[in-house]
Amino acid sequence: MTIYTGRGDDGETDLRDMSRVSKSSARIEAYGTVDEANALIGTVRPTGHDDLDDLLSTVQNHLHVVQADLANPDPDPEDPRVEPDHVDRLEGRIDALDEELEPLRSFVLPGGGTAGARLHHARTVVRRAERRSVELARSEPINETVVVYLNRLSDLLFTLARVANARDGEPEESPSY
Repeated sequence: MTIYTGRGDDGETDLRDMSRVSKSSARIEAYGTVDEANALIGTVRPTGHDDLDDLLSTVQNHLHVVQADLANPDPDPEDPRVEPDHVDRLEGRIDALDEELEPLRSFVLPGGGTAGARLHHARTVVRRAERRSVELARSEPINETVVVYLNRLSDLLFTLARVANARDGEPEESPSY
């Protein structure tokens, strides 16, 4: 298989069902932003913390499911789909990781050590992917669990940034108003 096909040279691309759409369509924008978030998460690993790296690897695999789900306007039952269990797993990890943190008393400025800062950056891209998915859902049917998953993933990445910074001895800074 060659890496280039030339099929996208006219500004269109194939969806999972092989229908053709503009590369500027809301659907392409949504799953393209998920792809961007996935690549950014890849720059975080290794964090220096095996448990965080394992979790981020799982998240990256889940994001491929998110992309496949968004890329398929007419899924069959056997097609990859984001399920409520994906969300439940994120919530379980957030709850467990939150136990090792000091209670949050104010907003936190994004930053800290390398891993923490990159996780904060990834969180903002996931938020954009969520906004793009919400925008897509206004014009076309999508799996509603995708939006919930992305919302919860941004919460997980925020928690992971705080955990990485705490483990690395990086203080959290609050904004001054």
